[in-house]
Amino acid sequence: MALAGRLVEFVGALREHGIAVGPGETADAAAAIDVLGLTDRDQLRAALAATLLRRAGQRATFDAIFDLYFPGAVGTAETAAEVEDLDSLRSALVAALAAGDTGTMRALAGAGVGEFGQYGRPGGGLSGWSAYQTLQQVRPDELLERILSAMRGERSDGLDEAVAEREARARINQFRDYVQGEARRRIAELRGRERISRYAVAPQTELVTFTSATRDQIADLRRTIQPLSRKLATRLAARRRRSRHGQIDLRRTLRRSLATGGVPMRPAMRTRRPGRPELVLLCDMSGSVAGFAQFTLLLVQALADQFSKVRSFAFVGLTDEITPLVSAGTADPDGLARRIMTEARLTRWGTSSDYGDSFASFVEEWPDVVGPRTSVLILGDGRTNGGDPNLDAVRRIADRARHVYWLNPESRTYWGTGDSAARQYGEIVPMYECRNLRQLTQLVTELLPG
Repeated sequence: MALAGRLVEFVGALREHGIAVGPGETADAAAAIDVLGLTDRDQLRAALAATLLRRAGQRATFDAIFDLYFPGAVGTAETAAEVEDLDSLRSALVAALAAGDTGTMRALAGAGVGEFGQYGRPGGGLSGWSAYQTLQQVRPDELLERILSAMRGERSDGLDEAVAEREARARINQFRDYVQGEARRRIAELRGRERISRYAVAPQTELVTFTSATRDQIADLRRTIQPLSRKLATRLAARRRRSRHGQIDLRRTLRRSLATGGVPMRPAMRTRRPGRPELVLLCDMSGSVAGFAQFTLLLVQALADQFSKVRSFAFVGLTDEITPLVSAGTADPDGLARRIMTEARLTRWGTSSDYGDSFASFVEEWPDVVGPRTSVLILGDGRTNGGDPNLDAVRRIADRARHVYWLNPESRTYWGTGDSAARQYGEIVPMYECRNLRQLTQLVTELLPG
């Protein structure tokens, strides 16, 4: 009964992190546990992943939660590791990383957290174990040269230096993951699995909030652009095919009904020949919003074949066209935001967003960009820094365009608070919360014309 309850709690934690698990998958997982038992933890992990996961990109979140609910040890590290001091731990770590010995790496991660990661007083209100504190002491990144030297000594095949360095860095990152997992496991014993699962496990890529994503998470998001764009292009093309049948053609329907005694058994539809629509993006490139805008720009550029024309504009205090920069940015996505900020004229002074002047410069300098076949996507949080929101300029854009949609990466609960003019803008054009990749995928599929 205790094991069944643990499995139910584990499934509940997966659902909280956006991983859909139904009763059927839960029953399969229970059957797998019954057959395999708990002796081989790696085998159990693989079996539960096979029965519970449906989509790619969920495994990292699954592994982190699995380590909380099915830990390899209680109280101590998974494998005992004797270390006398920091220098001996680092020396042992060099040898383990050079050899790729994952068992020893795990043991050293546990020893490191136990020796250097504890903060506060045991039993106190502010006590626990810190992966950050441990890694600051062990400093595994500084061991790279020693690891490479040990790897050269162990290999006689003349391993290429670049390959060796890439492998060593990957092993260092793996050790960092072990340290983070060990710290989470120990804190979970202290604070409770449910609490740590909710607040300390990183969300899966499609649920990462754009405005708070780390550098590694942004890199993961960028890697999803091409496969996601192919999926969205298929959806848009299918919707375009379905939309070719228009309203009933009454004259042709009545003519056909002559063959059935005047009964319209076979309705005739008017054939529509929809052209590919034009798309204009208007993006706030200030502050944390820039990451969301940059990702969306790259995604839409990957979908460019679905539209007759795509033009991109960026603004901070002024608006400037960045279509050529975005087209070239697919080859170097990491540097796109930097090139936009340095090569486009987006400000007169400062780096704070000025929506009023930006919208004014757009409608004045590019009056012919928006027309009756144009769909406009505005990307921004609508925070004016106390300036004039220039609602009239937004109305002019909405009056000219076929559709205007505003995607806001800020939580809906904060719209209209402080210097946010989001609710004012939302009265003119439809505004949608778009905080993560899952929401963006849904909105692009539903809003962009097919």
